[in-house]
Amino acid sequence: MRWLCLILLLMTPQLAAAQGAATLVADNVSLNEDQQLIASGNVEVLFDGTRLTAQAIIYDQRSDTLEITGPIFLKTADGTILTADRATLDPRLENGMLQSARIVLDQQLQLVANQIDRRDGQYSQLYKSAATSCRVCGNTPPLWEIRAERVVHDRSNRQLYFENATFHVRGIPLVWLPRMRLPDPTLDRATGFLIPEQRNTSQLGTGIKVPYFITLGDHKDLTLTPYLSPETRTLELVYRQAFANGDLRVRGAVSDDTLRTTDRSYVFANANFNLPNDYRLRFDIEAASDRAYLRQYGYSGKDRLDSAISLERIDDRSLYRGRYTYYQTLRDDEVNSSLPPIIADLSYGQRFTPAFGGTVDYETSLDIAYRYSDADGDAGRDVVRGGVKGGWQDSRILAGGILAEAKLEARADLYVVDNDSTYAETLVRIVPAGGIALRWPLGLQTATGATHLLEPVISLSWAQSLGGTPPNEDSIRTELDRANLFDLSRFAGDDAYETGSQAAAGLVWTRIGASGAVSTVGIGRVFRAETQDGFTRSSGLDERRSDLLIAAQLSLQPDLIWDTRSLWDDSSGLTVADSRLEWNFDTVSLAANYIWQRKDTAENRDETISEWSFDSSFDLNRAWTVDIDGRYDVAADRPVSAGINVEWQNECVTIDVSASRRFGASDTVEPTTTYGISGTISGFSTGRAAGNLGTGCRN
Repeated sequence: MRWLCLILLLMTPQLAAAQGAATLVADNVSLNEDQQLIASGNVEVLFDGTRLTAQAIIYDQRSDTLEITGPIFLKTADGTILTADRATLDPRLENGMLQSARIVLDQQLQLVANQIDRRDGQYSQLYKSAATSCRVCGNTPPLWEIRAERVVHDRSNRQLYFENATFHVRGIPLVWLPRMRLPDPTLDRATGFLIPEQRNTSQLGTGIKVPYFITLGDHKDLTLTPYLSPETRTLELVYRQAFANGDLRVRGAVSDDTLRTTDRSYVFANANFNLPNDYRLRFDIEAASDRAYLRQYGYSGKDRLDSAISLERIDDRSLYRGRYTYYQTLRDDEVNSSLPPIIADLSYGQRFTPAFGGTVDYETSLDIAYRYSDADGDAGRDVVRGGVKGGWQDSRILAGGILAEAKLEARADLYVVDNDSTYAETLVRIVPAGGIALRWPLGLQTATGATHLLEPVISLSWAQSLGGTPPNEDSIRTELDRANLFDLSRFAGDDAYETGSQAAAGLVWTRIGASGAVSTVGIGRVFRAETQDGFTRSSGLDERRSDLLIAAQLSLQPDLIWDTRSLWDDSSGLTVADSRLEWNFDTVSLAANYIWQRKDTAENRDETISEWSFDSSFDLNRAWTVDIDGRYDVAADRPVSAGINVEWQNECVTIDVSASRRFGASDTVEPTTTYGISGTISGFSTGRAAGNLGTGCRN
């Protein structure tokens, strides 16, 4: 009989006019003497992406209405679902009334009402309504619900307006509001209050944060968060803006508290922009009113702030980069004037392949280090360096599978030094260097499918510094590792360069399992004709024969990565050891680090460092997640910091409880304990959806 309904629609003039709006099909169709079309059995009405199913429908041509008998199921083009027992609607399904009805928005939020009135396909007005995203089991009250005398859903603007609303938890009324507006779950951004957060610290007391989100068009927004406690009055802000070629983010705060007599503040801003001709502009601003503010309020753990702007263009053959950086120290033992606080550099480099083979690189650069102080020596020295560097490298495979690599390099630098009488005001340095390395990779594949690779490496190099010796501003902290073992110079910057004759030898064993597991162990050492100035004791490079480098790595991607490195002195034993572990399993993730360094006054380290840290997450079940992190100073036998966060969530609510403790103290920051609790309810755009975490219903 479904085909008969289509014929009747075309034969009946009034209904044919409605055909432009809706199509009706059913198992049984009849037309009575009152010109009413009666459809029953698997009835469906389709219009412009909206689909309605019901037990029976009576179409009255004179009133142009549909009398619908349920159970009724209506799904709109945007995914909104309505169910009801009875309804009276127009053929376009946009206007009318539904009785004993329910609306489901974005498969998250359900609203139940005695009656729903639809107007123009945009407004749905609910009477005696209850809204919740929790699963409802029989007559048991849901975990939370909002009961209201009247609710209006604005479909176009995706807003929900409540009148005479009461928030209930397990059927118990807790909060009453005469009027309330909430965004529906399909809306990504809407002006309004976000979920409050309770925060308690040993220095600031018990307080609350109430964020207010403000949309400023489609591409920018502002979040203002008052933070109030007995010890502070703080206003936090976050500003975001998206541009066609980049983005900008600014966050900051202003505080009036009892910890200081003056107002306190900070600002962090960063931006990235893609410019024509593949240039990229970046800048960031970091500033704080005092050394302790960021740590006391938990905004950042940084002990040096850097504000910078850079312009760069990088491709496979060239590099252009200009940077300007201003540093602000938050450390107790440093002052800004002698960092140096201002660093600027400009460089251009290019790479090409000459006709005779190999690869040629050249670079020109300009560096500036400026200090505010006029003191003579390290505390007030200003340095300007301009230089040019060029190099050639090539590789060849020799008989027996030996890989030979050759490098030639030369650089020339002009230095201008001010406020340091130990150096000439102007000096020139020229450094020629060259080296060759031989690698002999030996491979073996076992019957189990594993591949073993043994690679002995030896390199010989020479360099000579001609002219003056400049001050070392950028190569102070250098350590021997796998990345620089066979370099011509192991200094990290441009101001210092290894000179004289030297050799480096190493041996690397790698195993690649049939399942993809990769394990590597390597050892290496540097041998020099004479000692080299500029390296600290713990760098492993301060003597003619360097410390022995031992490194290992195990990779079971993507589940496990373990990486370790150590330096061993022939006379005093272990110099440096550091190890890193990352383990990810179905319900457990762990990141752990350990570092051991002997004391070294040249690096301002008066005591041996032995410290481990970890950050872990455990999914106990579908509802409970626990995050634990901590740092422990093994040498001092005391904790540095510890924290725990417990999260519980189901299909309609998420609750976070956290606690942290910073044990260490300084002249500006006292030990601090912080507690926090926050919660979100799902079903509105202000809360996140918890996914398929329904608690289920039990009989």
